[in-house]
Amino acid sequence: MRKAVIVIPTYNEKGNIERVIAALFEKAKTIPNWEIHILVVDSFSPDETGKIVIQLQKKHNNLHILEVEKSGLGNAYINGFQYALDKINPYLLFEMDADLSHDPDIIDDFLKKIEQGADFVIGSRYIKGGEIPKNWGLHRKLLSFIGNIIVRLGFMKLKIADWTSGYRAIKSWIIKDAYSHIRNYSGYVFQVALLDYAVTHKAHVDEVPLRFIDRTIGESKINAIQYSSNTLFYVFTHA
Repeated sequence: MRKAVIVIPTYNEKGNIERVIAALFEKAKTIPNWEIHILVVDSFSPDETGKIVIQLQKKHNNLHILEVEKSGLGNAYINGFQYALDKINPYLLFEMDADLSHDPDIIDDFLKKIEQGADFVIGSRYIKGGEIPKNWGLHRKLLSFIGNIIVRLGFMKLKIADWTSGYRAIKSWIIKDAYSHIRNYSGYVFQVALLDYAVTHKAHVDEVPLRFIDRTIGESKINAIQYSSNTLFYVFTHA
């Protein structure tokens, strides 16, 4: 049976973490041939998100927690991936948000693509069946859409519709091979850097529709100006 680890970075997600863990383990019961683990990478949340996870470990054998200093999304994922590879040895690693904006119910859509030969699967908001929240303001819609277009045009890799999605399934060999590249990117641009590495090194990339759901509890951690400038810099220096 193949192992998959869903890596979830958290910072002050007390209102969401128990719900997302429960939803994922409930979904895992319906998925044959895969042993699903969840790894929460918590940055010593002041709201004690980590303590909630530790309590939930008494209920779930396949729930893990890694506590790290707060130093950006990319570093949280890199630390989480390394921990998962060392301690769990998975065939597949997922990236997923803690706030239920990424629907746990489509996990099996990712796994089907992997079983069909994909190496890297993206939950895409910009293919048929995917969408961004209708209640997003114009500023946020433009940030998401234009940022994604800049990456696609900058790299001239138009077959991939959603370069900036944070809901992904990635075979472990890609993470191992990409480590020396992705460790240089601590923030949200890590997402673009990892996918760029995978495409450049001929990984089979596929997409599944994602209906992105806006968080209802807590606040987004993304700094729009920093995210945009770092993404532009990455594209211009790697295109």
